[in-house]
Formats: sequence, C-alpha cells, structure tokens
Amino acid sequence: MTTSTNPPFALTVAGNEATGGAGAQADLKTFQELGVFGSLALTCIVSFDPKNDWGHRFVPVDPQVIADQLEAATSAYNLDAVKLGMLGTPATIDVVATAMEELAPENLVLDPVLICKGQEPGAALDTDEALKAKILPLASFVTPNHFESLSLSGMESITTVDELIEAAMRIHERSGAVVLAKGGVRLDGPEAVDVYYDGETTEILSAPKVENVAVAGAGCTMAAAVTAELAKGLSPLEAARAAKEFVSAGIRQRITSNAPFDVLWQGGLAAERTIG
Repeated sequence: MTTSTNPPFALTVAGNEATGGAGAQADLKTFQELGVFGSLALTCIVSFDPKNDWGHRFVPVDPQVIADQLEAATSAYNLDAVKLGMLGTPATIDVVATAMEELAPENLVLDPVLICKGQEPGAALDTDEALKAKILPLASFVTPNHFESLSLSGMESITTVDELIEAAMRIHERSGAVVLAKGGVRLDGPEAVDVYYDGETTEILSAPKVENVAVAGAGCTMAAAVTAELAKGLSPLEAARAAKEFVSAGIRQRITSNAPFDVLWQGGLAAERTIG
C-alpha cells in the first residue's frame, strides 16, 4: 500500500496571456517548477496583436464565471497561498475582494497590475482606484514594479536605490503588507535591484543586468515564486531571496521568439543547476 503526501497548494487569480510568457501560464509554470500544486481562476484573456505593433487585446471574463472558479478552487483545496495578478475591471475586483475577504488566506501575494493595457484610459483609472481601495488592504505581500511603486507610494520619481527604499517603506505604511519593490533594469547601474521591506527589515536584492532590457514575464514570475515559497513555509524574506534567484536565472536563460521581446524561462534555474 502506498501513502500519498500532498504538495503545498497555491491559487493564482490572473489573466491568460496567449504566448505563455506572462500571466496565468507563467504563474502555473513557476508553481510547478518550485514543487507547488497550482490552481487557477482566470480573470481575462489578453492577446498580443502582431498586426498592430504587438499591442494588447483585452477581453474580461464574466464576473459570475470568476466567482464560480474561485468557489471551486477554494473549496477543493486547503490553500497555502494565493497570488493575485491582472484583475482588469472594477467588477472583477469586487468579486475577487469578496472571495478573499471570506477566504482570508494567510499568504495573499498581490502583483498590483495598475495599468491594464488594452483598456480605455478612463476604465484603466477606475480599475486602478478600485484595486488600491479594495485589494491592497487585503494583501500580506505586495510586489510592485517601477511604475506601480510610483503610483502606490505617491512619489514623483524613483531613480536611485535610496528612492526605491523610500517607496517600499511608503507602500508598507499604506498597506501593512511586506513589500518587494522591483527596480529591475529601470534604475541606472550594472545591477538589477529590488528592495525588500517588512516594517523592520530592509534588504537590497541584486543581480547583474542581462543586456539592460526588460524581459516579459519577470514581474509575474517574481510574484508567483514568492507565492510558491510562502506556500512551502518559507519566511517572507527567505521567499523574496529565493524568488530573486529564480527570476534572475530565468532572465539569464530567457527565450527569444518572433515577438519583439524576450521572455523569461521558468525552467532557467533548474537548467543552470543541471549544467553546474
């Protein structure tokens, strides 16, 4: 007779990105690589348009369908962590906020997608404000990129590591959440720098830049890796360090395609360890 030991369980609430480089696909691949069983509630469908300069085409999922997915996923598993990615509309945010308030997960990681490409500016602003008001207060861990750090901190510019630290502190004060503010290639210098702040500990996480260009999927993967490591029982700081290592390897082993951008490979760290 065999006995089964379940892996940790994580849920991602995110959008579909058809090329597989970001969004729900990146999240699920990250969970799998890191030994976590992943489930998904799909919020929207985003398709790049190769006939229109690879712009975004955005289609939201009906709010009731999102609610049904959340009901199924949260009923089937005792979730160790939840990651929130692109939500996309105020109606979606309402549904997700209600579900998260009821579930009250110990680890709720928010990748605060504040600009929903493909939406009209007015709709995008409504979405941003709803996310800040209804989702941000629920998060236990927030992973804003450079633009999102500006918006959430209220700062006019972030051009130095000290300013990124200030942004992380302000976002923590506003949300109460642990913050991993992603500077990446947006700050000058040879290192891709992210800042961790939890109200007591400040740590600068850095890795050499790879050609100083942004790589698609890095932000999604960073938040998903944090989620997976928290689900496995790591502390927030340990999860941030592990996620930085995972993403840095994925960038070094990035994938090229016919699209005008490179894509992070979630199998990068495993490949480097095999080679090493």
